[in-house]
Amino acid sequence: MSTLKKNTIDIVTLGCSKNLVDSEQLITQLRANGYEVTHDAEKLEGDIVVINTCGFIGDAKEESINMILECCQAKEEGQLSKVFVMGCLSERYLKELGEEIPQVDKFYGKFNWKELISDLGKVYHEELKHDRQITTPSHYAYLKISEGCNRHCSYCAIPIITGKHQSRPMEDILEEVRMLVAKGVKEFQVIAQELTYYGVDLYQKQMLPELIEKISDIPGVEWIRLHYAYPAHFPEDLLRVMRERDNVCKYLDIALQHISDPVLEKMRRHVTAEQTYRLIEKMRAEVPGIHLRTTLMVGHPGEGEKEFAELLDFVRWAKFDRMGAFAYSEEEGTYSAEHYEDDIPQEVKERRLDELMALQQEISEELSQKKVGQELKVILDRIEGDYYIGRTEFDSPEVDPEVLIPLSEGDLQIGNFYQVKITDSDAFDLYATIV
Repeated sequence: MSTLKKNTIDIVTLGCSKNLVDSEQLITQLRANGYEVTHDAEKLEGDIVVINTCGFIGDAKEESINMILECCQAKEEGQLSKVFVMGCLSERYLKELGEEIPQVDKFYGKFNWKELISDLGKVYHEELKHDRQITTPSHYAYLKISEGCNRHCSYCAIPIITGKHQSRPMEDILEEVRMLVAKGVKEFQVIAQELTYYGVDLYQKQMLPELIEKISDIPGVEWIRLHYAYPAHFPEDLLRVMRERDNVCKYLDIALQHISDPVLEKMRRHVTAEQTYRLIEKMRAEVPGIHLRTTLMVGHPGEGEKEFAELLDFVRWAKFDRMGAFAYSEEEGTYSAEHYEDDIPQEVKERRLDELMALQQEISEELSQKKVGQELKVILDRIEGDYYIGRTEFDSPEVDPEVLIPLSEGDLQIGNFYQVKITDSDAFDLYATIV
């Protein structure tokens, strides 16, 4: 860190892909103002660092704080001239952080990062507001269609941090897609805190199906993948769009959290076990071959052994293609923290989590094994060791299984699509050869 370059800014992004989109917009603005910018570099190169923080759960907060303290230390040692902090953590704890860590030059929230540009004595370029410097491989990008959330699940601090649901106008989103396609993006990961609410605030009805149709009509859009749907009031017309449009991946990330009615009620999820079972049946009937990813939670107040057993039975029945899970952690200011006692011992939470994930691993292995012998379309993301690493339409970047194709299969291009035949599978990945 000793040879720092003037006029170079390092941006460090922590947390989710929604934060990444904000960082990408900021990079574009800084470059338009003549700065050199690095993103998530192995080692900081510039004299200014901007940390885009996450404030979601304990571990993520801790990671953000440690990063801030590390950069402040470097500043004290004369290795950095300025440290700026933005994102969810500072949105939530702006005042407290300012008092606790005065070495930071300025804290911004999640939405006012444009002020950073003027604080550097530069101008915000309005004409570039939809423009973003893609930090992912150039053939895919995240597409954020809204901010905030109107759901008030008991355990979740996101609405406290990000406020009410705000949909982006449809035209803005479509303009961004056209601009990204012109840059070579072929695959769009559509993200929001809660996709299914899209449009209710702007157009007084759920507009997600219509938005996805319009994106799918744009020439050059080859794959659209949907992240973070909510089960209550699910817009069922979306299933028709998925079935009819070849470029809408048969993939849905829908966080269900639990299945036991008493737990769902305590979680304030506004959905019942019966409705959840029916919804999954409907999805699979209307979109043959759909792959469902879900997230579940163990150890929420009110989850006894009986409720946990229900959850295991549900996972055995549903056979989710992809599943993540985490143990409940009490977040200050949430409904849970104020109304329930966090009375399940940590070791019980960990045991349940391990049991749930072990079950899911068996299911995942079984489902992967069934793909052996199938021909599938993959997109190539990168080269690693002796393999090209690709994904099918059923796999989201960074979280889902990958397809490994030996380099000996020929001179293949990163970012291109290929037909492959699945030859083998293991617990996490598939192996394939070019057809």
